[in-house]
Amino acid sequence: MKFKGLLSLCLAGMALSASAQTHVEGKEYFHADQYNYAQDLLKRSLSNPQTDKSVSNYYLGCIAILAEKPADAKKYFEAGVAANATNAFNHVGLGQLMLAANDVKGAKAEFKIAEGLAKKDPALSVAIARAYYDVDPVAYEKDIEKYLDKARKDSKNTSAEVLIFEGDRLKDQKEYGPAGSKYEMATTFDETASPAYVKYANLFNQVNPDFAINMLQKLLQKNPTSALGQHELAEAYYNKKDYKNAAAEYGKYVNNPSHFKSDESRYAFLLFYDNRFKDGYDFASKLLAQDPNNFTAQRYQFMNAAQIKEMKDQMLPLAEALYAAHKKDPKQNRFAAIDYTLIAGELQDAKRIDEAADVLQEAITEMPDNANLYKQLAFTYIAGDGMMDKAADAYQKYIKANADAGYNDFVQQALLDYYAGVQAQGNNNTEQAASYFANANDYAAKAFAIMENYKPKMIMGDIVKAQAGKDKAATAAQPLYEEAAALIAASPDPSKYARDAKTIYAYLGNYYYTNRQDAKAKEYFNKYLEIDPNNEQIRKFADSLK
Repeated sequence: MKFKGLLSLCLAGMALSASAQTHVEGKEYFHADQYNYAQDLLKRSLSNPQTDKSVSNYYLGCIAILAEKPADAKKYFEAGVAANATNAFNHVGLGQLMLAANDVKGAKAEFKIAEGLAKKDPALSVAIARAYYDVDPVAYEKDIEKYLDKARKDSKNTSAEVLIFEGDRLKDQKEYGPAGSKYEMATTFDETASPAYVKYANLFNQVNPDFAINMLQKLLQKNPTSALGQHELAEAYYNKKDYKNAAAEYGKYVNNPSHFKSDESRYAFLLFYDNRFKDGYDFASKLLAQDPNNFTAQRYQFMNAAQIKEMKDQMLPLAEALYAAHKKDPKQNRFAAIDYTLIAGELQDAKRIDEAADVLQEAITEMPDNANLYKQLAFTYIAGDGMMDKAADAYQKYIKANADAGYNDFVQQALLDYYAGVQAQGNNNTEQAASYFANANDYAAKAFAIMENYKPKMIMGDIVKAQAGKDKAATAAQPLYEEAAALIAASPDPSKYARDAKTIYAYLGNYYYTNRQDAKAKEYFNKYLEIDPNNEQIRKFADSLK
């Protein structure tokens, strides 16, 4: 016994924006192998007075078969017969169930009833062929060909249904090129055969998205209002990572009364990543007005608002509300990294450092391999008071999680360890201070090994100065600061380092002034004055020297 696999039928949150859907749309989605959408449409259509319930029940029964729920399928087919005894297809469904239960005689009897109700109908013959195929394509090969031959004869070889079925068989055999040819040929026999266009497009969506896009554009030329066609074209652009065109097509699709609510989230995503922040904010706000519990809309409202300067003053309440919604049901209302980072940023700006850090710690627990979360956590601690040790520890975790860590990262780590050491000194924790200073020196050395720049040497000098104590601080860093000064002078654009250069020149000028080396002292004081000619104290020192 063989049943084809089925997409997940978990359709929570999937709903139509209009209640006037009928079995026709459900049927179209079913034949395009969009079983989840088809099931939702068909179930909704059962409460619509315009619906032919015998049709809806037939396709719901077929979906139940694919889901390996034969008892449910039988109920649907029997309900279909009760709704309209002349609908031949429900008898095909009942026959397939009997065939799967090895009741071949009973199956053939049901197929015969179906044929009596719809004589010379190629679509019915193909449906019977599919019933045999879905149960066992090898054991029932002759029966399959018998009904396909009948469909060809009754249609005078112009049946799109036959070609689509042949394409499906080739696709199952991984003969994708020939399958595509069958689907394409089906569109020439029936220009309105939406499933043929969609099946063709889905063959090429990943390997050649332009082929898929071209075919779906043809479908929409024939039927511009096809929700199926609009959705699939938007998805084809999305798979191509052409987010601008994907957003444009989703914009058309979400205005189609037949769109699904679940696809509104994709549109909100695309507006954000297409940098259409005001449009994204307005769309998400509209969804929230319709459903205040729409968590996805709340996320995209916040994300888009974060990019709009005029909304700066409104960001903190939005961040608090979004985080509260997430914490209410973390498993259902899940965050991506961007949610955590934006919310933490708002809390940090509000000087709520501990809360911002807690948000990022949660993010790290959820996504421990995301190196940038550790980096943001480090900078969050930098913004707090007396948290340099936590900042240094967090940044070191960032480096360990980042295989591409390089010069700038090592310099940053060296600086953070240095300041953590100074902080520990201030707290009279000499052992911790020594550990941080040693780490700072190691990272400065690693940075210098990558690039012989002044900064690592300056940091090394700062470390030596900090550890030397007050009596020796004025002389301890001289050799390293001299190296740093020489590297600044040798750089293509020394003016880029003016701030650090002033610190180095002032230190070296004072060093030589104290040691009665007037010429060297004057040299460094004058270098300082080239950067900052208005510093009167330095000028007095320089002028006092020969």
